[in-house]
Amino acid sequence: MPNNRFAFFNGEIVPIEQATVSVMTNALNYGTGCFEGIRGYWSPEESQLLVFQLRAHMERLHRSCRILYMQLPYSVDELCAITIELLRREEFREDVYIRPLVYKSDPAIAVRMNGLTDAFTLFALGFGQYIDAPTVRACVSSWRRIDDNIIPSRAKASGAYINSALAKTEALLNGYDEAIVLGSDGQVSEASAANLFIVRGGTLITPPLTSDVLEGITRQVVAQLARERLGLPLVERPIDRTELYVADEAFFCGTGAEIKPIIEIDRRAVGDGQVGPVSGQLVRLYADVVRGRVPEYRQWCTPVYER
Repeated sequence: MPNNRFAFFNGEIVPIEQATVSVMTNALNYGTGCFEGIRGYWSPEESQLLVFQLRAHMERLHRSCRILYMQLPYSVDELCAITIELLRREEFREDVYIRPLVYKSDPAIAVRMNGLTDAFTLFALGFGQYIDAPTVRACVSSWRRIDDNIIPSRAKASGAYINSALAKTEALLNGYDEAIVLGSDGQVSEASAANLFIVRGGTLITPPLTSDVLEGITRQVVAQLARERLGLPLVERPIDRTELYVADEAFFCGTGAEIKPIIEIDRRAVGDGQVGPVSGQLVRLYADVVRGRVPEYRQWCTPVYER
């Protein structure tokens, strides 16, 4: 059961039971909304909750709204302040997941984005691993990634995630942990809800943003950490499906997934079928960074509790 008590709803923090919408809400019927997923990490050393890349997520939420003809009535600074206040009210002493959501709130049968009322809500709950296992067995999905000219991949649009849900469900029902989705051109795009990297010959490779991938915040973090801390070159280029089978290493990354090494794709071992040296280093480094243990990247962590 969720362990949260409050939500920001209709302009104020209210008990979670009061944060409800009608079955006629446009967003519920048509997926007319956009959202973010943000993580907060409990630091036992500091007795502090640290929200990772809070501002970057709220900036992306504003960009999603711009793409989807939505008006967000709060600035980035105001959204950050609302988040911190809600977390303080919750008094979490554990890792959390934070969900801001902008949605069309009218009880309207209307297949459009214009002329409808935009509403904002935010809640948080205690949250552990999105993928429980430390490593992942993946498959290439039969479902293709939606094209940016069909549903914009740059926007975290609520309705778009039926594409992710179908791919993930197929993978789980077939005995895998996660799906890798190809784009309309047959090239590798991303996972159901995470970006993808491979390693070949000491080079980190990831599909470009033009491969219908989300402009992932964790994707950017991984690229920076690999360059600055591991000294690895990074190349953004198309990846063929069969290149997944000959990669030295592969891993997923995302706010929910964090960094998850892939040890098998389509029943073929990735590398030697174990966590590779690059993936292993990034897993450990990322875990330290998000909990504020690496001074150079401390600015990415927003403390919740006043000291």
